[in-house]
Amino acid sequence: MADTLDDTAVADRLRDLPAWSRDGDRILRQVKAPSFLAGIEVVDDVARAAEDADHHPDIDIRWRTLTFALSTHSAGGLTGKDFDLAAKIDEIASRHGAG
Repeated sequence: MADTLDDTAVADRLRDLPAWSRDGDRILRQVKAPSFLAGIEVVDDVARAAEDADHHPDIDIRWRTLTFALSTHSAGGLTGKDFDLAAKIDEIASRHGAG
């Protein structure tokens, strides 16, 4: 099981991910896609990356607005896995013109 990060480590990691914010034991990012189908493509690519990482985000889809929430439930908080996947989500969103 991965070790949870303390508040200082979480704050440090969030500095590298300005689109993300902390909400208790999870980090959140909202993405606006250029179209509904582009949003679904983002979700599809994120799902593949999450499966490869064996770390799965909560995803809410509202037309062109996607909300991603990450937490390592098995560890009871935030771990490096959350921040690694967050960076990958940023890369995927950017590739699809979503911001």
